[in-house]
Amino acid sequence: MTNADETEAPGMPVHRATELLRDMISAHDEFLSHLGRELAVNTTDLTAMTHLISGGPLGATELAKRLGMSTAAVTTVVDRLEAVGHASRFQNPTDRRAVVIVPSAASVSQAMGLIMPMITGIDRVLNEFPAEQRGVITNYLERVVSIYQAQVPAHAHGAMQL
Repeated sequence: MTNADETEAPGMPVHRATELLRDMISAHDEFLSHLGRELAVNTTDLTAMTHLISGGPLGATELAKRLGMSTAAVTTVVDRLEAVGHASRFQNPTDRRAVVIVPSAASVSQAMGLIMPMITGIDRVLNEFPAEQRGVITNYLERVVSIYQAQVPAHAHGAMQL
């Protein structure tokens, strides 16, 4: 017999909140697929764009590190992003031998136009809760994130964040 907020999973009860986290992850994955289709990029290129938008202009080596791939592979990613107008290469002002990859203003605007309604909607829902409940929700989510992060080797961090 389980609590009202638990369901049976093979071999163990699962809280309804855990099921909802799974649903949220699935919805997030669907959103990323939609975002990629709207921006006409594949998953790797979308991840690169996310790093460029959130991290600002990046050198190829730094972008490669964040994506967990070689600089040669990142060159191909940047070539694709340039071809569709999402990014440009510029000479690094502090190291003339290097380039900096800069996201295009139009692409940043397009991506943010797709992302911000989701973010503001989530914030609106959270703001409907009293402050003490928002604190509990935030604490719960911080702890869930730390559990997820603990399952991934340190060198593998760098996933896309929206």
